[in-house]
Amino acid sequence: MDPKSLHKLNDFVWEIPQQGEMRVPGRIFASEKLVREMDEKVREQVMNVAMLPGIQVASFAMPDAHWGYGFPIGGVAAFDPDEGGIISMGGVGFDISCGVRTMKTGLTREEVMPRLERLIDQFYNRVPAGVGSEGLIRLNAVQIDEMLLGGAAWAVKKGYGLSGDLEYTEEHGRVEGADPAAVSDTAKRRQEREMGTLGSGNHYLEVQVVDEVYDERTAQAFGLRRDEVVITVHCGSRGLGHQIGTDALRSLASAAQRFHLPIRDRELASAPISSPEGQRYFGAMNAGINCALANRQILTHLVREIFSDVFPEGSIRMLYDISHNTCKVETHSINGKKRRLYVHRKGATRAFGPAQIDLPLEYRHAGQPVLIGGTMGTSSYILVGTEAGMGAAFGSACHGAGRAMSRTQAKKQWHGREVIRSLETQGILVRGHSYAGIAEEAPGSYKDVSEVVDAAHQANLARKVARVRPLACVKG
Repeated sequence: MDPKSLHKLNDFVWEIPQQGEMRVPGRIFASEKLVREMDEKVREQVMNVAMLPGIQVASFAMPDAHWGYGFPIGGVAAFDPDEGGIISMGGVGFDISCGVRTMKTGLTREEVMPRLERLIDQFYNRVPAGVGSEGLIRLNAVQIDEMLLGGAAWAVKKGYGLSGDLEYTEEHGRVEGADPAAVSDTAKRRQEREMGTLGSGNHYLEVQVVDEVYDERTAQAFGLRRDEVVITVHCGSRGLGHQIGTDALRSLASAAQRFHLPIRDRELASAPISSPEGQRYFGAMNAGINCALANRQILTHLVREIFSDVFPEGSIRMLYDISHNTCKVETHSINGKKRRLYVHRKGATRAFGPAQIDLPLEYRHAGQPVLIGGTMGTSSYILVGTEAGMGAAFGSACHGAGRAMSRTQAKKQWHGREVIRSLETQGILVRGHSYAGIAEEAPGSYKDVSEVVDAAHQANLARKVARVRPLACVKG
């Protein structure tokens, strides 16, 4: 994308002026280098979203933005139901509530390294991962509905994890408004054997070490210290979430025609929030969020069991769990007036600032942990939400590095075996269920995560707290 085609507000905020059918401007948070690396399609999609009814303030793109389905990945938009606002499947995505959960081990790198290979082999052998992977849990129709209503709280009640985990999970592990009846039987059947599974694609289970602390005070509030080993899980709602998205495309596209919505891209299939189709999708999507939260909670239970087998002296404690493919009802202030909005975050992370009641008590004075995943061969980051970010983009930040090339291109350029060997020379152990999948996720196929995070930091969306470096990784 040519930066000259944008209005530069400052070094890290760029604007697409309101024009034509746009109801609000577009706003991109990025360095000039990152803007240049963005596909022109990102600009087009930001503008298309800005044309949707009921949109508030601006159509936003995060520093990791790239071309997505309808919305750009890294897109954020909020809609007011009182102004005819819409809900869009394209603003959530197919992997509903894909998210990141980071756990603290209480052990240092020096303590973990002698048994690291044993640990990652146990994770590889005992945590179900890969395309079509199935877990040991089998749910019947009644149990699936209970899970879709209860989320991570349901999983804890069933013995998967500790009740204290819920305090450190977005929405305390369960969102309101889930409607299992709005989820198709096909979607439910796809999830009967997929609970407690990692999946494939960019999902992972990673052993990491805190190798840099930028904000000692906030790191202390989060219970993080330099050289501590943490474990991170990245996954979502598996087949159920994808099927909810597929089903919604048809119903929302029909609703868009019936309500004569001005939609420039069929992938932006939407319905008025208050319509039967809009409410049905919202209920199904919330059920998908609860599915993802339950899935990550079960994986946490597996991680605890395996870790305690290898490191009886360790103790797995939650840092935080945050999603990046959701539509949430949130209250935000616009021109001094509090408004109840439906905030879409597609490949974007909630990044609430200090004093938010939803946060754990010991985090409340600091702000919400923001977990930004990198690649197998680079670093990931822990940031904290800011008060400025609440006003800048409805308390949102980037979610990862963002792809620099397609999966098809990546497979042409790299081979999985070579990627594994290369990472081993850097001291990073990789266990994968598919060489093709590892090639697709080669570190070179992604943008520079450090530059993406720096842009989010400089734009005041979230503030850097710590950097974590991979020691070992399980890929689907």
